[in-house]
Amino acid sequence: MTIAEWWQQRKKPETSANTEDDLTGPLIHDDEQEQYDHDMRIVSAQGPINEEKLQRKAEKVILSAAEDSLQRIHAIKMGRCPDCGHHVRQHLFASICDHCGWHTFEVPRQGSVRVHITNGTPVEGERCYVMKTGVVLVVVDDVVRAKIPTSSVSWIEYLWDQQELGSRHRQVLDRMSLLCAWCNQEANPEIDGFHMAQVAFGAAQERYCFCCDDCYEAFRKMYPARVHRNCYERDCTTCNLCIKRYSDDEDGMRMLAKDYLKIVKQARTGSSHE
Repeated sequence: MTIAEWWQQRKKPETSANTEDDLTGPLIHDDEQEQYDHDMRIVSAQGPINEEKLQRKAEKVILSAAEDSLQRIHAIKMGRCPDCGHHVRQHLFASICDHCGWHTFEVPRQGSVRVHITNGTPVEGERCYVMKTGVVLVVVDDVVRAKIPTSSVSWIEYLWDQQELGSRHRQVLDRMSLLCAWCNQEANPEIDGFHMAQVAFGAAQERYCFCCDDCYEAFRKMYPARVHRNCYERDCTTCNLCIKRYSDDEDGMRMLAKDYLKIVKQARTGSSHE
């Protein structure tokens, strides 16, 4: 539907078909609709509307924003900060850059949020948004219930439910397909004999998973570390002989989830470690 057709349809009595279109279309709030009607009257008063030109401009803006978003996501997938290019610390629900402070994180979908006010009673809601205009919007039942100046906010607490966290971890585990770096068979991180090692064969670390003790030992004999002799056993926190791509302050599912995209790619291409 073009802009002019929509504008003419707006002037006709509302029918059941029109009501259905409004329900299936994007949600426009009353204030935005009034502003749209006002702008449409101004533009229409100047003469015929070049709808194709307006549509091309809108598509150009959307395309540019989509390309920027994809570029930022690709940088995050590569473990880099989309703003400064430095390495980011990638957690299961957050990515944080130590260098410039850029960060992105997920908030509870089932839990709630509590905004602590300086010398005041905390304000609870389903979600909150920290705006660049200097306010915090607290949303409850899809309605903004509080608009708080950031100068009055002490800190924001996200109330994660343990059941939701457990469910999210299981979802990640179900999507992962871990392959043994030696036999190329599927490795189960929950069985005895599973190993995960991060070893530097050159200047930087690489991470490998093994399905059993035999595969782990066979890999170690075939591929001795090239940085120093005891790279397999050395504690990474006390070693500075290679470029660390992984920190050892995390364990279990969080560490494996970070490599999900890389591991799946290896499974599809059937690549082997050299």
